[in-house]
Amino acid sequence: MTPFTAPDYLSCDYLSHLNAAIEVEQIEQIRQMRLPKLTEPRIQPYAAAVDSVSDVESSWFNLSGSVVKIGRNSELTYEESNRIQAALNQFRPWKKGPFEIFGTEINAEWRSDWKWERILPHIQPLAGRRVADIGCHNGYFMFRMAHQEPEFVIGFEPVAKHYWNFQLLQQWIRQPNLHFELLGVEHVNLYPNFFDTIFCLGILYHHTDPVGLLRKLREALAPKGEIIIDCQGIPGSEPVALVPKSRYARARGIWFLPTQSCLENWMSRAGFKNLHCFFAEPLSIEEQRRTPWADVESLAEFLDPRDSTRTVEGYPRPWRYYVRGEG
Repeated sequence: MTPFTAPDYLSCDYLSHLNAAIEVEQIEQIRQMRLPKLTEPRIQPYAAAVDSVSDVESSWFNLSGSVVKIGRNSELTYEESNRIQAALNQFRPWKKGPFEIFGTEINAEWRSDWKWERILPHIQPLAGRRVADIGCHNGYFMFRMAHQEPEFVIGFEPVAKHYWNFQLLQQWIRQPNLHFELLGVEHVNLYPNFFDTIFCLGILYHHTDPVGLLRKLREALAPKGEIIIDCQGIPGSEPVALVPKSRYARARGIWFLPTQSCLENWMSRAGFKNLHCFFAEPLSIEEQRRTPWADVESLAEFLDPRDSTRTVEGYPRPWRYYVRGEG
């Protein structure tokens, strides 16, 4: 097996499927603008970590279960094992998972497998479909999707560190139908009527214009396509949203936290139909928690120790709402 080389970020050929030349030109312009992010000094340690293990070979992986498994420990020399451990450590904290990489179990902060198992019964099979994963992070969900053999999955993720985390894993999994773009949700409408399935998981409440973003997602959805929205919110029957004064559960960048009916109204007014909320529960400290691979404050520290129904700021505890819609 030839050593893996991180792919040319500008060489993804799926753009040939786009019909409108103007969108292709705009996407390529944004790519060129964002390419320097991959080599910024603060990002160099992540690129170096990927390069440090590019000669380590494995042809074994398993994407069919809750744990994305890559390689076997028996394939490694002692020296290679040490290099693998150093590379994995470079990407701490691991926020999405779980993974097992050459025998090392990476128990991430988020039980992303729980989310995927909730979603699977409510979506069309992904085989042969064009899929968008908005906010794909390190690619955990993309790898889970790959098991179903979609035509391709495009991961939208503007954070350069996550690009290299994805490449660390992709260099062994080598799934040619997975593409990582340094784009945000605000760019999804550059793919008009393109995606058969769109996953927008944990994104909307981080933006100042959730309805505007939903409209862009609607523009990107192909006829008869479907969308899955996972949004953090608050409990309540009224169609309202909480706007925190500054932080919410100690997190920055939280703008609108809707109730279930508010989220459904947003989606309806953005043009989605046949809405179905198939999960509505408080976020649990078993699903988001501190682990050895994510030794950071997590949900348990974000809740009021005297009243677990409130955050440390006094706001209602976070809920998660999963809604399926059609274009």
